[in-house]
Amino acid sequence: MEQTVRRAVIPAAGLGSRLLPLTKAIPKEMLPVGDKPVIEHTVREIVDSGITDITIVVSAGKDLIQQHFRGNPSLIAQLRETGKDSYADAVEEVADLARRGHINYIDQYGPYGNGTPVLNAARGIGDEPVLVLWPDDVFVSEMPRAQQLINAFEATNAPVLALLPMDPAESRRYGVPIVKEDLGSGSLRITGLIEKPAPEAAPSNYAAIGGYVVTAGVIDELREQTRAWYRHQSGEVYLTDAINAYAGKRAVYGQVIEGTWYDTGTPLAYLKAQFAFALAHPEYGADLRRLTQDLDG
Repeated sequence: MEQTVRRAVIPAAGLGSRLLPLTKAIPKEMLPVGDKPVIEHTVREIVDSGITDITIVVSAGKDLIQQHFRGNPSLIAQLRETGKDSYADAVEEVADLARRGHINYIDQYGPYGNGTPVLNAARGIGDEPVLVLWPDDVFVSEMPRAQQLINAFEATNAPVLALLPMDPAESRRYGVPIVKEDLGSGSLRITGLIEKPAPEAAPSNYAAIGGYVVTAGVIDELREQTRAWYRHQSGEVYLTDAINAYAGKRAVYGQVIEGTWYDTGTPLAYLKAQFAFALAHPEYGADLRRLTQDLDG
C-alpha cells in the first residue's frame, strides 16, 4: 500500500559538546544562523514540505526551544501598543509556524545514540513512515531537502537517505553508501553504509549527510538494537546501524540532494554557516560584503 509522509522527528537532546563553552547555557539548537535559531530553519523546511506533525525529542536544559516556538500574546500586544507592528508580526509568525507543524515535545529516554530519540518518537507514530532531520543542519535549496526526501520515498515506497557528492579524501568524516544501482535523477539503490572508511576503502563517492525517511521496518531494527543494548549495556544505538541491518533484507535508497548544506555542529562549520547567511541577508548583506573587502584590503 502506498503511503505518504505526514510526520517528522527532530532529535534535539544532544549536549552540543563540540561547541562548548558556547552551549553551556544555550542549547546548540538555539544558536542563531542568520536571523533565526538553527532549529527554526529545520522546522521551516519541514512545514514548507507539507508535514503536519512534528515531534522534537528533548532533554533537560532545552526549555528555550519550547519557549521560542510557544505563543506569547502579552508580548505581541505590548509590541502593537507601542507601534512595533513588524516585531509583533515576526513573533506571531513563529508561533503560527509551530501551530502549522503541530509541534509536540517528548523527553529522550534510553541508551546513548541517535537512534534512541527516533525510537522514543516512534511510539506515537505506529506504522507510518517518518522524516528524520537533525536540528544542526541547514540546507539552502530551491526545493526543500525535506521535500526532496519525501518525493524520493513516494517514488520508491522504501527508506531513503539524504546523500551529497563527496571528495573521497574526506570519507573518514561520513557514512559512505554502498551503491548497487544508479536509477537516475539522483536516486541510488544502496545495500548498506560503511561508517567513516579510509579513502581507499570508500565504496562510493557519496556521503550520507543526515536526513532520512524511515519506515516501520527500520523502527523494528532499532527496537532489536535497543533490546541487544539492554542485554549487553555497551556501545550506542545508531539509526545508520538499523538502516544497514534493514538494507541487508530489503530495498533502501539514497537521494542525492540538490542544494547547499551547512553543518553547524562544530565551531568552524557554525562560523561558516553564520558567515554565509549574513552575506546573503537581503538587508545587511551588502554592507557585510563591503566589510570583508575592507578587511581584505
